[in-house]
Amino acid sequence: MPIISTFFGIVIRIYFSDHNPPHLHAEYQEYEAMFDIRTCEVLEGQLPRPQKIKVVRWIRAHQVELADNWDRAYNDRPTFRIQGLDQP
Repeated sequence: MPIISTFFGIVIRIYFSDHNPPHLHAEYQEYEAMFDIRTCEVLEGQLPRPQKIKVVRWIRAHQVELADNWDRAYNDRPTFRIQGLDQP
């Protein structure tokens, strides 16, 4: 369960050998949601609205990198970190 990014207390993970569609897991405090990388839609779970908005904004800014990381993780290859929203 590699951590792909962290920002504003949100932890983003992409799991190795996970199922389709390409998605990520966002965790914030006791909340967790699964987001489709292509559409930014919540597939499962929930986050508070302010954190959901941040995650969607971040996904849109990094869709190419996320798709690459998804492919790597899906094929059990090493993933890489992606800059968070609160990082320069």
